Amino acid sequence: MQFHLNGFRSGDPAIAAALPGADQKAQDVDVLIVGCGPAGLTLAAQLSAFPEISVRITERKPGPLEVGQADGIACRSVEMFEAFGFAERVTKEGYWVNEVAFWRPGSDGALHRADRIQDVEDDLSEMPHVILNQARVHDFYLEIMRNSPRRLTPDYNRELVELTESGDADYPMRATFNCLDGTGTETLRARYVVGCDGARSTVRASMGHALKGESARQLWGVMDVLPVTDFPDIRLKAAIQSADQGSVLIIPREGGFMVRMYIELDELHGDERAADREVSAEMLIAKAQAILAPYALDVKEVAWWSAYEIGQRVCDAFDDVPEGARGSRSPRIFIAGDACHTHSPKAGQGMNVSMADTFNLGWKLAAVLRGRAAPALLDTYSEERRAKAKELIDFDRDMARLFSAKPKDAAEAAQFQRYFKQHGRYTAGVETQYDASLITGGTEHQALAAGQVVGKRFHSAPVVRLADAKPMQLGHAFKADGCWRVLAFAPAGDSGQPGGAIAQLCDALAPVIAGFTPRGAVPDSLIDLRAVFQTPHREMRLETLPAALLPKKGKHRLTDYEKVFCPAPNGPDIFNLRGIDRTRGALLILRPDQYVAQVLPLDAVNEISKFFNGFLLPA
Repeated sequence: MQFHLNGFRSGDPAIAAALPGADQKAQDVDVLIVGCGPAGLTLAAQLSAFPEISVRITERKPGPLEVGQADGIACRSVEMFEAFGFAERVTKEGYWVNEVAFWRPGSDGALHRADRIQDVEDDLSEMPHVILNQARVHDFYLEIMRNSPRRLTPDYNRELVELTESGDADYPMRATFNCLDGTGTETLRARYVVGCDGARSTVRASMGHALKGESARQLWGVMDVLPVTDFPDIRLKAAIQSADQGSVLIIPREGGFMVRMYIELDELHGDERAADREVSAEMLIAKAQAILAPYALDVKEVAWWSAYEIGQRVCDAFDDVPEGARGSRSPRIFIAGDACHTHSPKAGQGMNVSMADTFNLGWKLAAVLRGRAAPALLDTYSEERRAKAKELIDFDRDMARLFSAKPKDAAEAAQFQRYFKQHGRYTAGVETQYDASLITGGTEHQALAAGQVVGKRFHSAPVVRLADAKPMQLGHAFKADGCWRVLAFAPAGDSGQPGGAIAQLCDALAPVIAGFTPRGAVPDSLIDLRAVFQTPHREMRLETLPAALLPKKGKHRLTDYEKVFCPAPNGPDIFNLRGIDRTRGALLILRPDQYVAQVLPLDAVNEISKFFNGFLLPA
């Protein structure tokens, strides 16, 4: 974490200096976010990093979430939390899903442990798969918002009743709210509106979109309980398929004692809905006891429970641009999370995919609003995230079907286990790959960095920072600040000396970066150049590095010493670990959401310039 750039300031560096009038609520805003779920708060936290962007975020409920429902946090989401600065708090509080046990009937019909496997394969991510109350994740986002220059806080007790065009060119959208605290109505105008208001989204309805798909007609119950049991794997994630009583998925919770159970109930028939069955906590306990028999289950306390039917649905588009009008008009309304895709909770992807939606959208809105990028950038949100939602729907349908299958024999029962193993990367959230587009290039030079796949998230690895010899994960240097990264991996023999490949790249790239950076702005505020050398850090000479890797910043022209890295001296070498060509080196362009946009040769400055000219605006 860097601070004191523009002078010493005491106190908590995470609390920014407040803007004048930060405590006032504007009626005309750049972005109106409807809904304080994980999608809405991810977006609000991202936008709060930019003091020049005004935001209001509304929520129908009277206050912050207290008990979470979607609590599984994928490895990729924890990587994202690191960019926001609170991954360490999540991993400290959360339950780590380290192994998974599979239970099914043996030849005698009794339950037995069929296998126990590692949950996340080695080197899939530097972050664990974690279980943590969703409300705690909300708390961390809300703290970021409160500490931002605008001191952003949600407006609770606000029910959106109408979203229309305002007729004003500057603030084209008008939103009318009922104030559920009895204070009447409130009308806001906005440049952009983002609906994160759940499966019954009013924002989606105003766009004329609908969730499309089918329900599996399978009823499930879920409960968080404090149990006393002799089932030996109660503190492991465990998938249990009984002979004739159905299935249960056990997810241990944080704190060491509480456990979540997903419990298979009966199929729904005709027009029957989950509410028609009058499910109770006592019914769920009895069903779980039957599935786990002969093991005993005594539930001492039920912290929370619910019943639901499995359904997979997705919208045709995630913004308000009509079919056939793409390119001729820019979107003004977006939807994210459950507002545009719904699925079962079995794969633990709901909250994770919702947060990924708005982490994708946030930096794009910021770039357009700040005049850094053309509005065409906003079209990429719907095309990228809808494709990922459709993949999730297909995966979830298979996962739910296999979990509810009534195995006829051991071979059939093992099918679910094989599917789980095969799709571990997907459930970890690291298999997302964006197709070639305005902001994602082709794979012509992929061989230069075989382990950093174009379209996938940057795969972090251990390094040591040159200036202070700090061992760290390279990916942790990239924060949720809206910056593009140009990451240069030096060829063998290059230590940054004059005339070397890295020095030549820095000289050639400097005017390209300057051409997009507004006058007076911090030089790396839009495109951030960094380098990784093969030379051990104790053999490097910092004083011979190109000036672009030691940029002068802030009102005092202080030197930024955090741009250069070397392989970790006592760990795996990043060049070997990620397949970087040692002879030629490689250049990576990373998007602000940490996905690899391009892999290029070090001398491909023209290609870099052409890529950024495709969507960034000249300074």
